[in-house]
Amino acid sequence: MTLRLYDSRLRALVDLVPLVPGRVGVYVCGPTVQSSPHIGHLRSALAYDQLRRWLNFSGLDVTFVRNVTDIDDKVLANAVESGEQWWALAYRTELEFTAAYSAIGILAPTYEPRATASIPEMLALIGRLVDAGHAYAAEDGSGDVYFDTVSWPSYGELTHQKLGDMASAEDADPRGKRDVRDFALWKGHKDGEPSTASWQSAWGTGRPGWHIECSAMSTRYLGPQFDIHGGGLDLRFPHHENELAQSHAAGDPFANLWLHNGLVSVTGQKMSKSLGNSVYAADLLASARPLVVRYFLGAAHYRSTLEFQNGSLAEAEAALGRIEGFLERATRRLEGTRFAGATVETVPDTFRTAMNDDLSVPQALGVLHEAVRDGNTALDAEDFAEAARLLGQVFAMTSVLGINPIDPQWSTGEQSSTGTALKALVERLLEDRQTARKARDFATADRIRDELGQAGITIEDTSTGAHWSFDG
Repeated sequence: MTLRLYDSRLRALVDLVPLVPGRVGVYVCGPTVQSSPHIGHLRSALAYDQLRRWLNFSGLDVTFVRNVTDIDDKVLANAVESGEQWWALAYRTELEFTAAYSAIGILAPTYEPRATASIPEMLALIGRLVDAGHAYAAEDGSGDVYFDTVSWPSYGELTHQKLGDMASAEDADPRGKRDVRDFALWKGHKDGEPSTASWQSAWGTGRPGWHIECSAMSTRYLGPQFDIHGGGLDLRFPHHENELAQSHAAGDPFANLWLHNGLVSVTGQKMSKSLGNSVYAADLLASARPLVVRYFLGAAHYRSTLEFQNGSLAEAEAALGRIEGFLERATRRLEGTRFAGATVETVPDTFRTAMNDDLSVPQALGVLHEAVRDGNTALDAEDFAEAARLLGQVFAMTSVLGINPIDPQWSTGEQSSTGTALKALVERLLEDRQTARKARDFATADRIRDELGQAGITIEDTSTGAHWSFDG
């Protein structure tokens, strides 16, 4: 089955047909490194990590580009507020993003260009637009250069808007514009801005506008036409709309497919600084195992709104506990049988169908948990051949999704405080149960087993002692 993805521009599911057979070029808008990463940044990065992993699993060679916007109005403003050099703030914040991405298993991009390293490409692109009559220098002598939206009839095609219905572009002083909806390609240096934040151009010293950065960086690393452009839903307008317009106006075919991931809601409200409900990556990672955070962030469909509320991470911990319990139990029970170490890692067709249907991860997780349940049933019946088959499937599915608990990247040697407490309590109760059994107090032993069962803890008595797993 061919992978079908939802193209935001066409507003339809389309088959992914790579420009070059066997290879896929993906560009994702990365962070503007103005302040610390939050849950929305992690959710977006994880959505495209899942896409990349599935493309790789499907046998495609993926060139994955995710940029870093390290020069921007907000970077400069926050640097003044913090008393840092703007480039020091940008680099410090970039390291925070890198650490957060790495903590939840986001694969490093093939290329991760910084905007400040692609200024020549941006200037060349602006020059092409000016020469083609789709951009102009401000007549007020500010050194600003704007995209002429009226000159491009297709402007608005990504978000299906008409020019007359669009709001003014607020990325520069409107005095130098021909139309309030024209957006800045180049911003002339202003008094009070650091001289280090400006570069020479044909229009005077200045710095790039936000939108031109991604058009230049994506085509620098992927060519004038590439397969997929991704980013958060909040970037569709004006950022991606402007990228598409300026790239097409310059003569580049640009992205074939536009993907947008949904945003994050915190207890039913859109996350925003003004509401004071931002959930920062550092706090999220301090409250649960990184593997649990990854499971939670990736469990919803990438185009849906992800709801974060009290109990979200506990639910993810419980779901992972069922997977971990089966993997541990199956590995232990198969030891010494002819099926030990002979599992074949392959994903079932139902999982493959779900992933090929616009990355339907919730359905894919349903297939995974069904395999876990069936695997435990097979172990109960001592059907070790079936248990081994399902063990291979669980290994394969969790590996594709980047949530295989056995993967060395998750072996930190540490447990969450909740996991440590649970382990201590259960093992103490098992000791009490064993003491009761030795004293032939079977009523107490059965009561402990039943109470643990009501809490979702399954007890398995074997020749090597009692083993437990969490099924809640």
